[in-house]
Amino acid sequence: MSDYKNLPDFDSLPTIDGVPHRAWGVFDKDGKKDHLGCVNLLTPDVIKEAYKEAREGVSISLNWPIGALAKPGFARKGLVHNPIEFKSADLPGIHCFDDEVEFNTQCSSQWDGLVHYAHQPSGLNYNGIKPSVEDLVQHHGSFDADRALPTLNHWHDRGGFVGRGVLLDYKEYAKSKGIKYDCFDSHAITVQDLEDVAKHQGTTFKHGDILIVRSGFTDELTDASAEDQAKKLGTHRTVGVEGNKATARWVWNHHFSGVAGDAIGFEVIPPRIEEENNREGNIGELVLHQYFLSGFGLNIGELWDLKALGEYCKKAGRYEFLLTSCPLNVPGSVGSPPNALALF
Repeated sequence: MSDYKNLPDFDSLPTIDGVPHRAWGVFDKDGKKDHLGCVNLLTPDVIKEAYKEAREGVSISLNWPIGALAKPGFARKGLVHNPIEFKSADLPGIHCFDDEVEFNTQCSSQWDGLVHYAHQPSGLNYNGIKPSVEDLVQHHGSFDADRALPTLNHWHDRGGFVGRGVLLDYKEYAKSKGIKYDCFDSHAITVQDLEDVAKHQGTTFKHGDILIVRSGFTDELTDASAEDQAKKLGTHRTVGVEGNKATARWVWNHHFSGVAGDAIGFEVIPPRIEEENNREGNIGELVLHQYFLSGFGLNIGELWDLKALGEYCKKAGRYEFLLTSCPLNVPGSVGSPPNALALF
């Protein structure tokens, strides 16, 4: 089994089909196209090393409630919850309730799958895949048995997602340094900021880490009224990691197996298009989504609840932990609740 320790650096990644800095083919094996991307970095040795971070018997959920937003951003459908009293003519007098739920998987904590957001000019997803809606709608008996699609359901085939999580608590760092910002303005967290937070915390990175960035975004929405949430989200501007080539280079060269945060897009919104004199872009021009999802095969977690995690890390004086995640096993899934736990 490959340990993937000799990956090309960012500047050596080629342009393929007009898409720059693509890691397409890097994880291909035995003549078959890869469908997992940077999840491949979670080798048995990497996972065994991550186990060492779980030694205190403490677990923290990183899942924000599915119904936390009264009206999710980008006109997405929120939670519809229908409890049902189970009744059966064959079992009279039974006392039982079931649940029916429906929601857009992007309405709260989620992983973005590798076909969620393509390279926009070409429409190509990771490893050159360009599926149709019909490809993604998989009914019983027509599942992606050949693993042609880089969708999240395939995480289950490999036993989920387990690795060493590293929190960079930008919110706490900014507070300690007197840096003021608004989560509902386009405040960019730069590569230098990320390096400074890591140094401030005494945090070092390892090959295959899962990078998690806390800004405080979900903290400010959790107890807000529906009206206040709408006002905050109505700015259409959000804090996030700076979306540019420097960030993409830094993330790839650290060989993270996944990235996640509590902001709605992980990267700052609206984006700035550096090739066009930092023109303010739109939601169809997200920079890191194109680099990460389409180019690197690097999944992005968004709207995670990181408040309790940040508080525990500060109390414990360490920001590394065992992270486990097993999203819903929906065939053809392009996004899913993360079902993520931090274990100390």
